[in-house]
Amino acid sequence: MSIQSGEWVTISGVKKYIKIGIFKSLRFRIIALIIFVGLVPGLIIRGVILSGYEDRAVELRTAEIQNQCAILCDQLSSTGYSGGVASETIRTELTQLTNIYNGRVMIINDEYRIVEDTYDMDVGRTIVSGDVIRCFQKEGTSHYDGKNRYIEVTSPILDTASEEVIGVLLMSVSTDVIVDQLDVMSGQTWAVWAAAALVVVLLAFLAGFLMVRPFKRITRSIEAVTEGYEDQYLHEKAYTETRLISEAFNKMLGRMKVLDDSRQEFVSNVSHELKTPLTSMKVLADSLLIQKDAPVELYQEFMGDLSEEIERENKIINDLLSLVKMDKTASVMNIRSENINELVEQILKRLRPIAASRNVEVIFESFRPVTAEVDEMKLSLAISNLVENAIKYNKESGWIHVTLNADHKFFYLEVADSGIGIPQEETEHIFERFYRVDKSHSREIGGTGLGLSIARSAVVMHRGAIKVFSQPGEGTTFTVRIPLTYVA
Repeated sequence: MSIQSGEWVTISGVKKYIKIGIFKSLRFRIIALIIFVGLVPGLIIRGVILSGYEDRAVELRTAEIQNQCAILCDQLSSTGYSGGVASETIRTELTQLTNIYNGRVMIINDEYRIVEDTYDMDVGRTIVSGDVIRCFQKEGTSHYDGKNRYIEVTSPILDTASEEVIGVLLMSVSTDVIVDQLDVMSGQTWAVWAAAALVVVLLAFLAGFLMVRPFKRITRSIEAVTEGYEDQYLHEKAYTETRLISEAFNKMLGRMKVLDDSRQEFVSNVSHELKTPLTSMKVLADSLLIQKDAPVELYQEFMGDLSEEIERENKIINDLLSLVKMDKTASVMNIRSENINELVEQILKRLRPIAASRNVEVIFESFRPVTAEVDEMKLSLAISNLVENAIKYNKESGWIHVTLNADHKFFYLEVADSGIGIPQEETEHIFERFYRVDKSHSREIGGTGLGLSIARSAVVMHRGAIKVFSQPGEGTTFTVRIPLTYVA
């Protein structure tokens, strides 16, 4: 059975994913950290203990040897050693000392010649070393060679009369006993460390499992919400981190529920708004079909009504398209420096005929030239909807007063009218999609309930703010504040 190239790529990708996933896993990092913290100090402590024991054992052995050498040097001095010839008694003690400590003892005369050697290897030879030279200067020395496993001690032999150094006692002692003890201790410490390592590893895996379990519960809850199986809030408070995650998730879930409710309401409103003109058109069409010999005047009246309903349908669709486009391009702003005075003049020039048809006067007042960084299309849409709204809900022979002003940071656009006004309890809802204040006359006026929502979205995209002040029966004022310099 052969593996195809595509299968091999898939297998390699899975292996790579597993490898990367394991190393990035929180459980793996917890286990690795506990094992590292638990075992590495043990290794360090073991090394310190063994090293400390070795140093102490060598120190004690060296002190013991130095004491024996001092005693032997005193004996040599008291027996009248001067010519470099030791007595048989001294030789016997040297041999015993060699056997006890598994070492080698040499006596060196003042000519740096070896006169006594318990190994009988170098008698008569000359030895010149730093330790021997220092010893002839009344400075006893000791040296430990861990590699070759021996301790070397030199002790001066003094003349009892002149206190002059007449010879040197050099003793080399094997440290095999210390090394053997270290090996035993090393084995014991390794056994203890291995047992501790086993316990640490087990505890690490247990801790990794227990510490990650709250996060797994959070993951399962999020997956369940994502799949639509449940919409329950999280209450995972095992750690501060899980509590913060739960709180953030609950906020997000609450926001999602609000958005979902808003979406459902939006779809329902869109369906209702689009269905109503279609229903009216169907009723009108059916009425014409029933009347076989209807007069031309009736046909004209019905066709006029159909035209109004079609126009209303077209208005709703255009507003919906504008709103959807606004939402879709919220992050895409075509910012350019624009003359706001000229922009407002152009909008009002287009809308004045509509206002005149309703006998509404439109007045524009600018306090200073204003240039700002804006998206011309979106800002025009906002201003147009505010003015159109003021025209639709104005009184007969009413007025609309548009003012433009600015300071060093913002420009301010105010649209005031003499219209029907908005009740206080309604002002907080007027920017909601499809929301109408005067539901009974909204269809006669031609409103879709989307204009103010479009205006607010456009203003917010410019990092601006919009406020409304209104008194029922007296009129409404919309105030828009937008930065002169756009901040992304």
